[in-house]
Amino acid sequence: MRNTANSAALRMLPISPVALLTLMLLFVLVWFMQLNWRHLIPSDEGRYAEIAREMLITGDWITPRYNGYKYFEKPPLQTWFNAMTFAWFGLGDWQPRLYTALCGFAGILLVGYTGVRVFNPAAGLMAALVLAASPYWNIMGHLNVLDTGLAFWMALTLCSLLLAQREHLPDRTRCSWMWLCWASMALAVLSKGLVGLILPSVTLVSYNVVTRDWATWKRLNLISGGLVFSTIVLPWFVLVQRNNPEFFHYFFIVQQFERYLTPAQHRPGPFYYFVGVLFVGFLPWVSIAAQSVYRGWQIPRQQNGFTPVILLLIWSTVIFLFFSASHSKLVSYTLPVAPALALVIGLYLSGVTNSQWKRHLLSYAAFLVIAALIAHFALIRHGDAKTPNALYREFVVWVEVAIGVGFFLTLLAYWIARQLEKTTESIVIFSIGWFLLSTIVGNGHEVFGQQRSGALLAPAIRAEFSKLPADTPFYSVDMLDHTLPFYVQHTTIMVRHTDELWFGATIEPTKWIPTIEQWRARWYRAESALALLPPSLYEQLAVSGVPMKMIAHDRWRVIVAKP
Repeated sequence: MRNTANSAALRMLPISPVALLTLMLLFVLVWFMQLNWRHLIPSDEGRYAEIAREMLITGDWITPRYNGYKYFEKPPLQTWFNAMTFAWFGLGDWQPRLYTALCGFAGILLVGYTGVRVFNPAAGLMAALVLAASPYWNIMGHLNVLDTGLAFWMALTLCSLLLAQREHLPDRTRCSWMWLCWASMALAVLSKGLVGLILPSVTLVSYNVVTRDWATWKRLNLISGGLVFSTIVLPWFVLVQRNNPEFFHYFFIVQQFERYLTPAQHRPGPFYYFVGVLFVGFLPWVSIAAQSVYRGWQIPRQQNGFTPVILLLIWSTVIFLFFSASHSKLVSYTLPVAPALALVIGLYLSGVTNSQWKRHLLSYAAFLVIAALIAHFALIRHGDAKTPNALYREFVVWVEVAIGVGFFLTLLAYWIARQLEKTTESIVIFSIGWFLLSTIVGNGHEVFGQQRSGALLAPAIRAEFSKLPADTPFYSVDMLDHTLPFYVQHTTIMVRHTDELWFGATIEPTKWIPTIEQWRARWYRAESALALLPPSLYEQLAVSGVPMKMIAHDRWRVIVAKP
């Protein structure tokens, strides 16, 4: 019965199975082959790669450490996966991005499958195209950041709930989907903390209040689902608290509540911060966003009283408002809204008329011309001492090529819609254009990324370490570099400035040096040592006569050895 239903769904897709398979194979190649193009950039990519490297070499899979210090800011699900990836494939730039790339790719397939099953085959195809072509999902899916994994597990929570609430489902099938919903919510908590539980819960309650559909609670499998959730989520929290009595207060009070309620993390932003993020992140679909919401809101309830599109819209609204109200804001925080919005927009696209779609294409062709001119004249004038104008001029070439590809495929999509009157094929071509546009721009950032990564300095530092005893200390004086420890494969001893490692330094005070004077005393006594310094501090120490031999340097760092 299930195979028959799958075959029927494939036959109903508005694109031939051969074309769909070819499109997917090409997409897989482009999606995964770019993982090794760029170096890791600070701070998240280098930080989470280094935490996984240290987990692997220490063999401690319970207590995460960063630069040798206990690090309890986030749960370890992504760290576990990255550490296993290092064990299987070694260290490099693509390995720590593999997990997020898999999550991003799986999210696109998940959205497509959910659209097919909850709405119709055309809506599923369109939703997958919308998500793949959105710069927000594409770029975040190729960075070693925690929010992509969180967004995937939350998307699986949402989609499992949608699939479980379909009408006329056998009890056994509905129960299986709900168990998957509870399991994925547990994995979301292990990805980034309480938001994995709080946001779905607030969304469901808000949905019930808006729609007065309280019958949903009878289909949630609360007892058995709660057991599934607890079985997955509790073991690590119990073990890490047992091994580290200080964990509970720092993780839950400081990182989960104070981070949200106070500006202690120094990541401010106005309430409308994420308006711009979502505007740029869903740029290919902005012109039809309002129509998609309006059309979705009008869709009638299922016979069992459930309204999938209303849940999708409330999910997006709750997450947007939750992070907008936070005192700590980063661009990636609202990524979990992307799958829900993709389903809403995909549903609209499945019924868009050819004339509506052609107007959309003409507006974007004009937009891309204007964007190319603005980007050119804005970027070629940028530059400062640390990021010279030459880098911006190199980057603008990538931007112009990306916009050129997007513009050409937008014109091709318009020709297909106008001359051949094939709306679906036109949407596919337009989506490919925007996917390639954001892919090219994202990879073009390597112009800046290789400079900031520390990778260019690492060979000289490793060569110096190879001449010295294995226990030679490596000091990080008045700065924390988030990528160099990973590329050098050596932790550093913090001096004076602990940055985000202040908690670990407080718990294990013997692992850091509070003052420059204490470090200088150690430096003079050491037979061999290396140090990472800001250029300004290096100049001060050199003037004061501190013995140092420069090993490597760039605009942000100087690495010296004890002569």
